[in-house]
Amino acid sequence: MDSNARTPGSGSSFSKGSTASRRSETDDNDVRTGPRYAAIKQSICDAVRDGLLKPGDRVASEAELVQQFDVSRMTANRALRELQAAGILVRRAGSGSFIAEPKPIGQMIEIRNIADEIRARGHDYRARVVQNKKIRASADMAALLEVPVGTKLFHSIIVHHEAEFPIQLEERFVLASAAPDYGRMDFTQTTPNEYLTRTAPLERVEHRVRAEMPDAQTHTMLGLANGEPVLRMTRRTWSHSRLVSHAWLTHPGSRFELSAAFAIDG
Repeated sequence: MDSNARTPGSGSSFSKGSTASRRSETDDNDVRTGPRYAAIKQSICDAVRDGLLKPGDRVASEAELVQQFDVSRMTANRALRELQAAGILVRRAGSGSFIAEPKPIGQMIEIRNIADEIRARGHDYRARVVQNKKIRASADMAALLEVPVGTKLFHSIIVHHEAEFPIQLEERFVLASAAPDYGRMDFTQTTPNEYLTRTAPLERVEHRVRAEMPDAQTHTMLGLANGEPVLRMTRRTWSHSRLVSHAWLTHPGSRFELSAAFAIDG
């Protein structure tokens, strides 16, 4: 795209003396065309639809939108915030706002290796292992895995990345007797799912999914925007008639969705 061309959602640098900077959001409501922030949003969405803005492209800054649309900074900020909340934009501190990549779709029912899912979408995969250690089950942990207090477990925390973006925070408790080498595995080279599928073949799986607001640790590990919710899947798996793994798989709400397809008999 010609760097000198003006396209929807892009513009020139903002001048401090601009009259628009002194406007209020109330001033930006037009009885004929509606709120100006909606016009900004529509302009950017139209540019995405028409292929003028593609995933990864930078869009105009607040200051540039102020000048381009003759609105207040509050109005420009609202337009960008609402586009971010809708998953159209990704805002990066110090860098600006960018058109978001299409949301990856995860299979809710089928148990797939996340590394394979990411590579199948044509993206690079990497994992950061926060911890992987052997512990003794506390009362709460014992209840999760339906074992006596003091039972040996492995506790792992791993952040999975799609390209450079964190896409899943995986926290997992594993019954040590069912997967004795779990604590020695290099989970930057394989995944817990891949290892457990080989070591403790699945007989039964239980899934529960909910949307929730993240705690501070999850917010940091997933690089979430302020106020961004997450999708949290609780997965329990059985092998050889015993519960062997309890995992929480947490995804950024703006960068992930789950789907499932069912065949209906009759």
